[in-house]
Amino acid sequence: MPRQFTRLATTSCAVLVAAATVLAGCGSSSQSGSATKPTVTTKADSKLAAMVPQEIKADKKIRVGTDASYAPNEFMDADGKTVIGMDVELYDAIAAKLGLRVDWVPSEFGNILPAVQSGKYEAGVSSFTINPERTKQVLMISYFNSPIQWVTEKGNPKKVSIDSACGLQVGVQKDTVEVPDLEARSKKCVAAGKPKIGVQALPGQDTVTSNVVTGKYDAMTADLPIAVYAVRQSQGKLALLGEPYGQAPYGFIVGKDQKKFADAIAAATKAIIDDGTYAKILKKWGNEKGAITADRVKVESASS
Repeated sequence: MPRQFTRLATTSCAVLVAAATVLAGCGSSSQSGSATKPTVTTKADSKLAAMVPQEIKADKKIRVGTDASYAPNEFMDADGKTVIGMDVELYDAIAAKLGLRVDWVPSEFGNILPAVQSGKYEAGVSSFTINPERTKQVLMISYFNSPIQWVTEKGNPKKVSIDSACGLQVGVQKDTVEVPDLEARSKKCVAAGKPKIGVQALPGQDTVTSNVVTGKYDAMTADLPIAVYAVRQSQGKLALLGEPYGQAPYGFIVGKDQKKFADAIAAATKAIIDDGTYAKILKKWGNEKGAITADRVKVESASS
């Protein structure tokens, strides 16, 4: 995420309810019913399943770390136990193609990559942006593209400008691609003799969003799907600011020593793109604009 976005949602939901809004992770009428049901049922493909290393498929399940505060990509359902979202459905479908099932483990975003490296998790699925720093540590399998989007209170009462947010408090999720973007903008402010941007980086996106709703922060930046979802769920309290910019490719992560597993995931990702499952899931969650074609699914790696 350019993510990047435990992110356990429980505590933050209390904040959001107090703010009289329904946002990421708290559940709502729009996220009940069909939203919690898988978009499609995917059957195992024997050729793809044969690509999975024996040590991975021995128990026919994979333990996957995710930061469940990044709606609509990964977040807690209304029951407070079940992780749902676009990424969840995509990876469940990929795992099914490989003859596996997923054990979803909510975790703080910054802890997922180290846990994959150590073998605690067999994979990480949490809107991770593919970048050189990460590909030096893990293998990343590309599957989605997202630009950055700013959000303010409706009506933009603080008169926030994307190109001139000097002196304002801007929320962002810690360890996401949006952090260096804001820091670079802040340096430009200082170089121009203006106050720096107050970059407020928090562990959970849900808390960042809540702080914009309550007016504690003047604005926030996030991946486009997360920003759009937050605005839709804010009951008219938030609005998108300006146009999205940049490109943040998402990648599933596995350990550096799991090249065969990464290749299997990539092949299964291409398979769900080719059979239409991918498009159906993205459409369900309103993320069609971030779709990539099968030829762009690759295992990304860099030397450490």
